[in-house]
Amino acid sequence: MSVFKLQQFSVTQAASAMKVCTDSLIFGAMIPLTAADKVLDIGAGTGLLSLMAMQLGAADVTAVELTPQAAQEAQLNVCNSQWQQQITVIEQDITAYAAQQHNQPSFDLIISNPPFFDNHLKNKEMLRNTARHTDTLSFKDLLAVCGQLLRSNGRCYLLVPLNQVDTIIDLAQNQQLQLTHQRSLITQINGKAKLAALTFEKSTTAMIPVQDQLTIYAGHQQYTAQSAAYLSDFLLRFAR
Repeated sequence: MSVFKLQQFSVTQAASAMKVCTDSLIFGAMIPLTAADKVLDIGAGTGLLSLMAMQLGAADVTAVELTPQAAQEAQLNVCNSQWQQQITVIEQDITAYAAQQHNQPSFDLIISNPPFFDNHLKNKEMLRNTARHTDTLSFKDLLAVCGQLLRSNGRCYLLVPLNQVDTIIDLAQNQQLQLTHQRSLITQINGKAKLAALTFEKSTTAMIPVQDQLTIYAGHQQYTAQSAAYLSDFLLRFAR
């Protein structure tokens, strides 16, 4: 059984299509939480982001996952953690879940490492396709859900391909989601960014976003000081 061990919890990832990776870890470590946020994790997968959000201080997390295998694995990981009373795993399509909420905004923060690589060649493995492509959840639908379920001044935090950022910003504005922070992620020093972590705020007031970048690795398996600072409370290699 494949298990990824962190300082305060472990993630079993035998059934889920998308495994724990550096991008998801750094994205999770940078979650823009404020004290006692009620969090929604869309496309929860193994539950990694939900567990990281709890470690960072969330009040509670609702983790919604479409595929039965991943939802079951997320539930297992939650039950094996110290936060099993604060994380609720729901196996459901997020648009169906949102429809059942009757337009009652109830979350302070929505986090998602959503399906992407729209229009790219698809993997033959069905589960991996579902996790990696926008067929089952378009960016338009994802942002509509965020606009519906976020409280006023709530935040939406997404990991997306850099080449889709402008499209996503336009779609977000239709939902009164204003970009407040765009952080481009560069895997290796002197490399080019391919992903961006975007933070939106639900507001009718236009904002001037902060734009910066983070380089994850300074060399082979050597984290930069900035990425190490984010990951120091999560990865075993930094345990004291």
